[in-house]
Formats: sequence, structure tokens, C-alpha cells
Amino acid sequence: MYRSWKKALIVSLAGAFFGMMPVVSAMPPIMPIGDVREGMSGTGYTVVDESGEIRPFHVDIVGVLDNGKTATPLIMAKASGDLVDDTVGVLQGMSGSPVYVDGKLVGALSAGLKGMTPFTFFITPIEDMMELWKMPDTKNKTQISTIDLKKAAEEREKDAGGEDGGILGRIRAAFVSALDEVEKAKEQQVPEEKKAPELEEKAVWCLSGFDEASRSFLRQHVFPENSLALQPLNTTYLSRERGTDYHASPEPGSMMGVALAYGDFSIGATGTVTAVDGRRILGFGHSFLHRGNVNYFLTDASVVGTVSSASDSGTKLSNMGNIIGRVNQDRETGVAGELGAFPAVVPMKVTVREHDLGREQSYTTRIAYDEDLLAQISAAMAYASLSKTSDSLGESTVQVHFTIRTDVAENGKAERSNMFYNAADVGQIAVLELAQAVNIICSNEEKESELLDIQMDIDVNNGRKTAAILSAVPDKTEVKPGETVNFTTTIKPYRREKMTVTIPYKVPKTQIPGTLHLDVRGGGLVPVAQLLGLQQGLATAGTASGATEEAKGLSTSEKLKNLLSTSRNNEIVIAPGASQTVMSEREQKKAMREAAKASANAAQDRTVNLLGADKENASRETKFETDYIIENAIHATLQVKK
Repeated sequence: MYRSWKKALIVSLAGAFFGMMPVVSAMPPIMPIGDVREGMSGTGYTVVDESGEIRPFHVDIVGVLDNGKTATPLIMAKASGDLVDDTVGVLQGMSGSPVYVDGKLVGALSAGLKGMTPFTFFITPIEDMMELWKMPDTKNKTQISTIDLKKAAEEREKDAGGEDGGILGRIRAAFVSALDEVEKAKEQQVPEEKKAPELEEKAVWCLSGFDEASRSFLRQHVFPENSLALQPLNTTYLSRERGTDYHASPEPGSMMGVALAYGDFSIGATGTVTAVDGRRILGFGHSFLHRGNVNYFLTDASVVGTVSSASDSGTKLSNMGNIIGRVNQDRETGVAGELGAFPAVVPMKVTVREHDLGREQSYTTRIAYDEDLLAQISAAMAYASLSKTSDSLGESTVQVHFTIRTDVAENGKAERSNMFYNAADVGQIAVLELAQAVNIICSNEEKESELLDIQMDIDVNNGRKTAAILSAVPDKTEVKPGETVNFTTTIKPYRREKMTVTIPYKVPKTQIPGTLHLDVRGGGLVPVAQLLGLQQGLATAGTASGATEEAKGLSTSEKLKNLLSTSRNNEIVIAPGASQTVMSEREQKKAMREAAKASANAAQDRTVNLLGADKENASRETKFETDYIIENAIHATLQVKK
């Protein structure tokens, strides 16, 4: 009786489980490229309007372009019929559209010829796309290996136009060698010079939530190596609710999306599904970012409308929809993924308070865990949040606080506060410390870091909150090692009355007798120079804190700690400066002996701390927080006696 009841429960649960599974499709028969011949006719399938209906269009095979055994062969074809007449040719966004000949799947529409008839396109053979299903997938299972972003950018640039690299480069080379064949197509407008025309992949970048300033930020800092044809509209999702669809059953010819970030701000591209086999899916017919084994969102997508052109290929305006799975391969011949499996993500929440406009808004985004892009994308999310709420980032002062929950930080949290001002675009520098911190975490050489989430608070005030140090007067000029000196410090805020504060400074116990030169400066005068250099590209986000000579040999936790403890822009720092005292050799030896003796005496007076260095003497500087960004430095001197 027990066994019967248990068996019935198992059957019931299994039925409920399989009832939640998406309807699966079987792989259709395929036509190998070796069987494809010039003059064959077939049918392609795609979506071109908001109805979501998969519609057919006629395809004539022009010929096969084969550039040698080291290159992927491609099929040249022409589209015709009512659908492509209405759209005035093949559109960007049709990439991945399956093409069948005699009921067999030949491949995916993948690229068109820029400047020539928009009815001509190339097909990526399906057998080459199916190889993606055999590729290794380690991204959600083991440590993610990093790549050289500069080298990758150069390789992608070569892919876009190189002589022997990448799908587009090979199309160009194949097209040059096959011009005689192409001339057989009467409508084909062959250029007078035998120069390969510019080709364009038929996918469409899809952004949500970004204004023009944040789209520019993406072009400059996140994808500098790609000439992104970002949609000129401030695209938004359709009014329907978005989330995760566990029952998705996409069909060949339907829309799909690949996303790096998903939420109030989303980054991705839309294209077309080529084939579905059970839970496995293929699409695009060309790469998304050409990054190999990846960890991205797979979404469904919808067409909002189309923009046609009589002289060039038009575009589908599309929206990414629900998350339906995970993309795990992003390679030359297409993208591949799995339905019902979901990528590792880093949730990010940004709250912006714009005090002058009386606005407070929070934005949430899930970022796919890609160690090589996470720093730049998280900075872009913060910048977009700031730009959208503030409406203008010129002549503004912001206060920033972020918390990153990660296993490489003390107590599991990496926290940092700072203050920034810029007359042109304060957001450009306000987000860079976040990028640095995330880059350090993701560049862990020992293991893949755990990064649970990111939270950021930004307070914005129009105008300039800066101040200059006018003077710093000590209450005594002759001191002994270990003594405390109080500096009466006067600052002059921008267009405000002068202010006076008292800042205590403790002379190091091991200080050599003689003249002690002190710098009294703004905390950001050193790190800000490094941060400004990062505006040339966030791809080097770890340079200021993790790639210096001093940082070599440090653990990831130590590098992160160094960044988080860096002086803030709104702090007044008193610290020893460069010594200007000229000593004789005899005086130098005497000073060294006295310093060594003082150090030994100090060590005897201290209790041994087995957990770390003596905190009291760990730093030779004093920090004093203010409500203003301190913009300058002055100098002071003390006479240290024995």
C-alpha cells in the first residue's frame, strides 16, 4: 500500500513537472552544402510585424562561395515575393531566418551586401551552425577564464574587415573571387571596380532605458571596438509584463534576443531563430560579440515596426521580451543556447536622488556574469541611471556610495563613498571607482570570485561644491616623535564664505629628527589623475589600482582593500611630502641610527598584534572629511626634536 501511494505521488509530480516544460521541437532534415546547387529555389521564414506571425518569402540560390578549407563556405541567394517587396528587401533583424530547399533546412540568413541590392543575402550552412551544440560549455560550472580585451578588440576588428579572419572578411574575399558568378544574377548591381562591398550582419542592437548621453557612454566605454548601429530611438518595451517564461516554445522563424543586461536598462541584440531541437536552440547565423563560450540571457522578442530603404537594407525595430533561457555559444556561425536554463547573474540596484529637481528614482538590472564586461556594463548602468534622473550632468556635484557583496572583501562587503564634481559631465568620473572595484573582483587570479550583487546610491546637486585650502597653521612648530599637532586649517568654498577647521596630526614615532615637510592636500589629488586617465576607456578599469608596480604580488583582497581605503576627494589629507633637506653623509648616517633606535624602542612599547600591523602606526597620514571637494595642496613644516 505504501509503495502504491509513493508510486502514485511520483507519477503525479512527474506529470506536474513535465506539464511545466516547454513544448519541444524536433530538428528537421537538413541539406548539406555539398548538395546545394545554383538555380535551386526554396523558402525562408521570418517575422516582420507586431503580429508575430511567421511569414514565408521566396529564395533563389545564386551560388556557393567557398574560400578554401580553412574558411566557412557561404551560400549566396536572392529573396523575392510579397513579403520582401513590402519591406523593400532583406532587413537587419532577419539574421537567423531559416531557409529551406525541398523541405530540408539549408541554413540561416546571415549577412547582406551594403550598397547593393537589398534583396541579395548570404546563408550560413546549417551543418556549420549545428557544430555549436558540440562546443564545450564551462561558464556556469567552473572558473571563468579572462581574456585580453585589447587583443580581443584587435581580433574582432580583423573579423570585421581582415583579409583572412572572420565571417565578414571571408565573405569579402569570397565575393571578390566569385564576381564572375555573381554577374549571372541580372539584377545584381556589380560595382565597376572589383572591390568587395561593405557587408552588414542582419542583427539589430536593442537597448532599453538609455538616453542619448548613456548610449554615447556605451559606444565610448563598453563597445569601443564595435561600430554599433544603436537604434536612434529611446526604445522601450511593450506594455506587457516582462519576466521569465518557463513555457517558451520558440519556432524557427520567430524572433529571439541575446542580452548582456536585462531590466530597467537592457543591452542586447535581436535576430531570428534558425532551429530548435528539444531544448537546444540556434539563431542569428553570425556572431553576437564573437566571444566563444559565453553566459548571456536568451530572450524572446517582438517586432514593433520596420524601416525600409530603396537603396540599402532596412531595419526591424524590435523589443527583447521575456527571458526564456541561456546563450552559451557566441561564435562565427551563430549563437546557440538552451531553453529553460538560465545564466549566472549579478543583480544591480541604483538609487538616484536629484535634490534640485526633487526627484528620487531606483533602477534595477540583472547583468549576465561576464568577467570581461561586467566592470564596464555596471558602470554604464550607473551612468544611465544618473543621466536619466538628473536630465543634465553638466555643472553638477554628486556624492556616491556603493556596496558590492563579494567573497574577496572583508566581512563580505566592499563599500566606498566619494564625492565628484565636473563642469561638463560629472557622470563620466562618478562611476569609475565602481568599475575599478568590479574589475579587481573579476580579475581574481586565484579563483572565480563570488559577486552576489551591487547597490549604489547617488546624490546629485546642481552647481559646484569645491573648496581651496588657504592655510594650515600648526599650534606648535617644534615637536617630538609621537606628538600630536593641531593644524588650524582655513578653506574657501567656491562662492561661499571662508571656513576654519582644526585637524590633529600625529607625528610618526619613528620620524627622523630634523625638518618634517608636510603636504596638506585634497584627498583626490592623487587618485583623480588616475581616474581621469580611465576616461580613455573603461577596458583598463583595473589599471589605477591593480596594475601598478606596487600592486604586483598583492592578492585580490589586498588590491580591493587598497582601492577602498584610497583618500576621498572631499577629505583634507595631511601627510609627509618630499623632503627638501640636504644632509651631509655623516648627518645621514646619524639620522639613520637614531631612527633605528627609535623604531626599536617603539616596538618594545607595543603589544605584539598577531592579527596584523599596529593600526596606530600603519599610516603616516591624517584624513579629515569635509562637505566639499578639496582642489589644491599647500605645504607646512615642523621641526622634529629627539
